Amino acid sequence: MSALSSRHTQGGAVLMIALVMLLVLTLLAVGSMRATTLESRITANKSHDTQQQSAADASLREAEFRYYGPANLADKLEGNAANCALTNTLKTNGLNKPCLLSIKDDSLLNFVEKPRSIEAAFLKSESTNSLLWMPYRGIDAANQTTAGNRESSNNKTTYWNSTRAITVGNAAINAEYGMQLEGQGTYYYLNNAKADDQVYLQSTHANIYLGLNN
Repeated sequence: MSALSSRHTQGGAVLMIALVMLLVLTLLAVGSMRATTLESRITANKSHDTQQQSAADASLREAEFRYYGPANLADKLEGNAANCALTNTLKTNGLNKPCLLSIKDDSLLNFVEKPRSIEAAFLKSESTNSLLWMPYRGIDAANQTTAGNRESSNNKTTYWNSTRAITVGNAAINAEYGMQLEGQGTYYYLNNAKADDQVYLQSTHANIYLGLNN
């Protein structure tokens, strides 16, 4: 009886040890899976953020590019609602028109500091009915550039807008007396870009224009 009892006791101990080892291995496997899942999420989020950052940055570059060159100078100095429409596509020959929003003086601060809250009430009469945000499409006007939305399976497009950086009386910074009427001088611009309403970027740039007749 004692030998049989001893074998039962040993068998029970072995079974207990095996169960404990199985539990430990299970916990290790679960912990490893959680770590792998977390690492995958971190990697995916980082990739997503990089994609959005790149898309928004590309939007800023288009906003700036549209001001380069002497063509369509009047459209680069004053707001024109016709230029803030989907029909105003980017041209590779440089003969571009920017979407220059004319912003009311009392709304300029919010336009700069709170681009998420930009609304039609910010616009002066010459920019009435303008798109507040132009979709970034590059030179492929048929397709809008998308930035993935981590909260859903939908894609949202990337957008940009711009306005003049002005002083009191709408005078160009550093422009000499009378030069503004001729479109001469240094003109400064503020550009906003957004990707999926999650990433917002801003830039400023300056262009020197020689005048409407040059």
